[in-house]
Amino acid sequence: MQTLLLDPVAFSIGSLRVHWYGLILGLGALAGLLLAIREGKRFGVPQEFLMDLVLFGVPSAIIGARIYYVAFKWEDYKDNFLDVFKIWNGGIAIYGALIGAVVCALIFVRKKGYSFWRIADICAPSLLVGQMIGRWGNFVNQEAYGGPVSESFLRGQLHLPDFIVNQMNVQGVFHHPTFLYESIWNLLGIVLLMIIRRQKFLRAGELFIGYFIWYSIGRFFIEALRTDSLAFQGSTGVADLINNVLWAPMTWMGFELGHLDPAYGNIRISQLLSILIVIGGIVLIIVRRVTGRAQVRYSDPIVNTKTGAGPTPEADLQAHHPSKPSVPASEKSAGQVQKAGEPADGKLHMQSQETEAGSTRTEDTPVIKPDTEDKKE
Repeated sequence: MQTLLLDPVAFSIGSLRVHWYGLILGLGALAGLLLAIREGKRFGVPQEFLMDLVLFGVPSAIIGARIYYVAFKWEDYKDNFLDVFKIWNGGIAIYGALIGAVVCALIFVRKKGYSFWRIADICAPSLLVGQMIGRWGNFVNQEAYGGPVSESFLRGQLHLPDFIVNQMNVQGVFHHPTFLYESIWNLLGIVLLMIIRRQKFLRAGELFIGYFIWYSIGRFFIEALRTDSLAFQGSTGVADLINNVLWAPMTWMGFELGHLDPAYGNIRISQLLSILIVIGGIVLIIVRRVTGRAQVRYSDPIVNTKTGAGPTPEADLQAHHPSKPSVPASEKSAGQVQKAGEPADGKLHMQSQETEAGSTRTEDTPVIKPDTEDKKE
């Protein structure tokens, strides 16, 4: 069967070639931004602030992704340093992108007077949206796929459409569509986070931490299917724990580990980092709750320390902040009359108040209070 290869170049403007990969990443960033803006409106977070955050965050993520990749592939770049900057040749890592984006957000958000945890919570589902869409750039480039599989597995067991199956045919060999696995995992994560963020038990920062935990769990298992993982030579015991003990559920479901050259390494870096993030995230949530650092709830209004006042969120965010009882219209009007014509004589002023109070009582409908209310009084 002929392999269907998509042209990675979407269009050209003169000598400038615009790649599908860049367009798809841009679409993912835009979709994530719109989702964050929508949630930010509930808390009064300015749209311009979130747009600026993305404007600085995206380049920081790209730089972080490149540095992360080059650091673990330094043998390929140490003699050709200029190749470090040739990012169009490929070579970025998602965990590096997250590190770069988080560092940028820490600096930018605090400089603008917001709590990092509050803004990070708002952006957590947006990160998954961007990653979910961005993985389709790997599909177009025919990269970041998994180990070899049979065509019947893709068509018969996974029931994938022809355009995906054909694109997974790389030089006559079909491969795991790991881009699709991760995209679906991220979609499930988006739904989960959007449900959790409406729960009263959620504290500030926990949605963002939960994002890292969810993504890392999926990444641990999906990464093991790939054949292009960054790896290193580590302890045999750690390698056995990752590749045999923790991987066991996937073996029961019929999945096999992707090939990893023993001479290159025995531990996939992304898998090890995923384990550390899951453990660290759970510990962080517990410590923040036990030490009282997680007093603020996700639903609480967000306060900007630069302005000294908090934006006005929607009414449902003020459920546990009861508003002051309103003043009856009759009392307001009486007060206005008194202010309008202040008498010089104090007696006349008191008589005026008594007269108004008396007329108000005669006009009001009598209310018979139950015995229970009398007892309470």
